[in-house]
Amino acid sequence: MNREAGEPAGFEAYRADIEAAERRVAGEIDPGGRALAVAIGVFVLLVSFLLPHTGHVRGWDVLFADNGAHEALVTLPSRLFMWLALVFGVGFSLLALLTRRWAVAWVALAGSAVTSVVGLLAVWSRQTVTQGHPGPGPGLILAWITVIVLTFHWARVVWSRTEVQLAAEAERRHSAAQRQSRTLLDDLGGTHDQPPQVDGPPTPAE
Repeated sequence: MNREAGEPAGFEAYRADIEAAERRVAGEIDPGGRALAVAIGVFVLLVSFLLPHTGHVRGWDVLFADNGAHEALVTLPSRLFMWLALVFGVGFSLLALLTRRWAVAWVALAGSAVTSVVGLLAVWSRQTVTQGHPGPGPGLILAWITVIVLTFHWARVVWSRTEVQLAAEAERRHSAAQRQSRTLLDDLGGTHDQPPQVDGPPTPAE
């Protein structure tokens, strides 16, 4: 009898730790086979920095405005695209794969999506450059396509984990409501089960 009465108290003592563990697990991602696709995409993106961005100017040269970048009229969209690709396409993608945190994967997704749009502007700026200057090179095209692919994979990973998080949160709310309802019913049942107080026979006066 005492053991049964002590079990709910023991569960209440560990419930906070259990819920904290559930929230921690819900904040993690499991990219599965997409982890390999993202890793390959990051590698290809790094290779694109070694290829010609425009003319003989490579991606690394665009980052640091070196090796004839000024002479080739490398504009701001190109520089901004390469820096965003390095920070989000490489940096946050690797960080998300290593930490498996949903928040980091979401940043990688948002940053890669913005980088894809800036990449379009970078390609367009090289196609509309003044006469006599080189257009978009293979490194720029490859980097742009790779960032788009990374955006697609991170979107699938983040969205699938968001669905799991919503389901886990709904399950936690349902379990909490059930526990609260049982507690309320137990309190009401305990009140009704108490026997009425009956006054004993009057004590005769001495």
